[in-house]
Amino acid sequence: MTHIAENISATAQKIRELEAKYGRPESSVNLLVVSKRHAEDKIRVAATAGITEFGENFLQEAEKKIAALADLNLSWHFIGPIQSNKTRGIAENFDWVQSVEREKIAQRLSEQRSPDKASLNVCIQVNLSQEASKSGTDLANVETLCRTVDELPRLQLRGLMAIPAPEEDFEKQRECFRVLAEEYQRLQKLFPAMDTLSMGMSNDYEAAIAEGSTMLRLGTALFGPRS
Repeated sequence: MTHIAENISATAQKIRELEAKYGRPESSVNLLVVSKRHAEDKIRVAATAGITEFGENFLQEAEKKIAALADLNLSWHFIGPIQSNKTRGIAENFDWVQSVEREKIAQRLSEQRSPDKASLNVCIQVNLSQEASKSGTDLANVETLCRTVDELPRLQLRGLMAIPAPEEDFEKQRECFRVLAEEYQRLQKLFPAMDTLSMGMSNDYEAAIAEGSTMLRLGTALFGPRS
């Protein structure tokens, strides 16, 4: 599995180069490794290579990994669609939830987060492409949902997340990300604690860095094909 460490090193170097290319401060872009459908031993290799933040889409799969890897000091992000009957498990097991799209889900996460744990870090997922098949709230509703999260106990509003429709054209990728970046900048004035703009995956992360992403979500580019 040496290719995993090599991929992580090469990707980290590429990110630093792109920060410089687009005038971003050094180390201003963080790497979230998407580990869904990848085995625990691969995650251990990535952790040895310096990765501390991992993203999972499915609660049942993630619960097993989190328990098995409890000896490592890792931060776990839930990044998949959230069903109401899964909020307790998410609130109990994760450090971050990046896919909050409804007030009801935010309220349930707040109610079910143990007071003994640190506040649950929350990003609002925005459906930039307005695809019926994609999760996320409409852009027009983002501020209202941010205010809800900001006012709920045991939640910490951290920022915005989006998964745009696939687009091969680099300039069109940038245009899409720019919409979210501008909304993020506007909301930061209302919610100064917001510090996370989670956008950019394996096929579009250069455009995301160019438009201000602070967190990339990469999986296949580091681990290889999913089982």
